[in-house]
Amino acid sequence: MKPDIYKTNILGPIHSRRLGISLGVNLLPTDGKACSFDCLYCECGYNTDHRGGHMPDATVVLRQLESKLSQMSADGEMLDVITFAGNGEPTLHPRFAEVIDRTIDLRNRYFPEVKVSVLSNATRISNQEVFEALLKVDNNILKIDGGHDETIRLIDRPVDGCYNIGQIVERMKAFKGEVIVQTMFVRGEHDGIVIDNTLPDEVSAWSDLIREIRPKQVMAYSLDRPTPEPNLRKVSREEMARLVQPLVDEGVNISIA
Repeated sequence: MKPDIYKTNILGPIHSRRLGISLGVNLLPTDGKACSFDCLYCECGYNTDHRGGHMPDATVVLRQLESKLSQMSADGEMLDVITFAGNGEPTLHPRFAEVIDRTIDLRNRYFPEVKVSVLSNATRISNQEVFEALLKVDNNILKIDGGHDETIRLIDRPVDGCYNIGQIVERMKAFKGEVIVQTMFVRGEHDGIVIDNTLPDEVSAWSDLIREIRPKQVMAYSLDRPTPEPNLRKVSREEMARLVQPLVDEGVNISIA
């Protein structure tokens, strides 16, 4: 697999299947990854294969962002969202909270109707500065790929061996509904171990976590790009719709991409 390592800090705009016309902000090294997960499906490849160097200078990234937004505004371009994602986990940047504040200021100046989104694996939400920054954005999108620690360790492979989904969920509940849960449904095999978070017990446990968190939205999706683990398989939209139907029946807002 050729990793999709982004060589720049400002990406796009591109059309996101979940967010619309998106201008990406990559707060991570442009020569590799920096992530607290090592997902089997990561489009950037495995951490050990693509270690990045230094975090980019926040001031430089913000200057680049302002230049791009100013140009797009002057040219009358369309934009739906400014999205923090990139080569790993954006909340790892030491000036993440400050960057969010400044980005909101820039958004208000150039594109006041545009949303600010953060795609995060939720491993840093116990950090108070990160937590408060995520409360300020329009789309605080946090990942939960399973209902059991074992499942998440198989699929997402947290770098921290003490990862505990129960603790993550408790912190997610503190957002009081101002959070979007994003879940990758996938099946296959890795190192001879079966990978499948679509099994009834898995979906039931995951659904219980969603009921606890009470998010404003759930984004369910499956594979769309090559993965570092070649033995993973995509789950169809039709199957995902069946998996989440009980939650939909309870009134949970779920989108499927």
